[in-house]
Amino acid sequence: MAKLKYLVIHCTATPEGREVTSADIRHWHCDPKPKGNGWKQVGYTDMFHLNGGVERLVGNNEDAEVDPWEVTNGAKGFNSVSRHVVYVGGKGRNGEDRDTRTEAQRRAMAKYVKDFHRKHPDVKIVGHRQLNSGKACPCFSVPRWLQEIGIR
Repeated sequence: MAKLKYLVIHCTATPEGREVTSADIRHWHCDPKPKGNGWKQVGYTDMFHLNGGVERLVGNNEDAEVDPWEVTNGAKGFNSVSRHVVYVGGKGRNGEDRDTRTEAQRRAMAKYVKDFHRKHPDVKIVGHRQLNSGKACPCFSVPRWLQEIGIR
């Protein structure tokens, strides 16, 4: 068990407007290679759907520790000290990296992150690309967005 240090925000890297299901995530992450990544667990605890719905993908007891059963595979080298969340989208219609969050997703993410920050003020909230350089994910500036929603 490790102390929770990061809330990492991701995108599914799917085209704007295309919904993704938890089954899709499980196939992409857990199916054997070459069809999937061959991981034991998906990469995210929670997923923000296009309509703003939040779906729990991996159980979590909401405390400030990362128990072994809570570990998800979202950012290499940081998984044992992180909680990972993902929004559906991140690619424009032509495949370019782009912030494709719907208004409903933006509202749901802001509520989730503000609630999380109230419970865990010492946990750093970052985008995937802040931990693993060379990544575009989540296709928006998390530090700038945090300021916009009142988290300094």
